Amino acid sequence: MAELFDAAAEAIRQDELCAVVTVLSGDEIGRKLLVRRERKADGSASTLSVTGSLGDTTLERAAIARAEEAMEARRTTRTSLLAEGQEWDLLIDVHVPQERLVIVGAVHMAIPLVAFARELGLYTVVVDARPIFATQDRFDHADELIRSWPEDALREMNLNESTYVVTLTHDEKLDTPALVYALDHPVGYIGALGSKRTHAKRVEVLREAGVSEEQIARIHAPIGLDLGGRSPGEIALAIMAEIVQVRNLSGAES
Repeated sequence: MAELFDAAAEAIRQDELCAVVTVLSGDEIGRKLLVRRERKADGSASTLSVTGSLGDTTLERAAIARAEEAMEARRTTRTSLLAEGQEWDLLIDVHVPQERLVIVGAVHMAIPLVAFARELGLYTVVVDARPIFATQDRFDHADELIRSWPEDALREMNLNESTYVVTLTHDEKLDTPALVYALDHPVGYIGALGSKRTHAKRVEVLREAGVSEEQIARIHAPIGLDLGGRSPGEIALAIMAEIVQVRNLSGAES
């Protein structure tokens, strides 16, 4: 049990998506299992990491499947399941990483985007290597303002399913390396500002950089829901609306 508690504490310290399954009834009452999920770079599901034991192989397989469902839905749940003719009650306690919006580009529309994201409870990070844009006066409402090349900043972050990345600079030197790096991680959303023509050029650059078609397909571009808006505030609202849509649909499909 000590090994499980240590593993769970480490997962939470690392802000990983994980679940602790506890048996609430039957012969194995009190037994626990930690389920952690690793993902491939392209965002597809990979193997599950399991620590602990529920004392019954059939129960354990069914419990792991339920834990994976709860992790996809990102909800702690109490459930019952039937294994080898016995009904078991389980508590599946899910730890969901802090949702975080990483904005590449301290441009004007990033100002309302930070405000919208914070209103919805997201931790906000603005990244830009250009000091004339990345000023504390403009982004004193952001949780973090990082004056650095975006790729370097992203390398210092734990990019996971609860991380949403948007690139807004229109500067290939800033946006493209950030996209290449983000696409190699299981982030929950990637969006890139620009017209269809701009995105077509961007896709060619990404292909030349070795990014796969499957990874490129993860980019939301043109970014945001089509709300018909044109002002920076309206575009920021469209971006946040699309992130909310992707987040909610992801939970509903699980």
